[in-house]
Amino acid sequence: MSEAIAFDTHRYVKRLMKGGFDELQAETLAAEQVAFLNANLATKSDIARLEAASEARHQETKVEIAKLEASIEIHRQETKSEIEALRQETKGDIETLRHETKSEIETLRQETKGEIARVEASIESLRLATDAKLEAVKGSLIKWMLGIMFAQTTIILAVVSIVVMLPVSSP
Repeated sequence: MSEAIAFDTHRYVKRLMKGGFDELQAETLAAEQVAFLNANLATKSDIARLEAASEARHQETKVEIAKLEASIEIHRQETKSEIEALRQETKGDIETLRHETKSEIETLRQETKGEIARVEASIESLRLATDAKLEAVKGSLIKWMLGIMFAQTTIILAVVSIVVMLPVSSP
């Protein structure tokens, strides 16, 4: 701080001496009063210097804020780009999975159709084999039945001939 404060020490010393101070006391008190004022009061130039420093710091702060805002905008744009890239990648992954799933479903459908056709062919083969066996059993059964009927007829004719040949007795 500069000593630019106007203080009339001579007049101050005279007033103190009128009030009962001796000259040494009055001069010492005046010197202390000047030192106190110079140490604790700001001059216009002190205020101007502080205002200039404050304005410079204010401008520096504005520049720093502008830099931070620019940095935030860059990060915002980068983040936005990364999100869009992830969205496109995810969309592609979903589309790929959709196609793979569709393909797997079609493969399973074809395999199932083939398996059904094999089972149906196997069933048809078993049906035909069963029909053939039934026909064979039916033919064999007819042969047996005809044989039994022929044997039965022969036995009946034999019994009838025997009965006819027997003499009839009278009572």
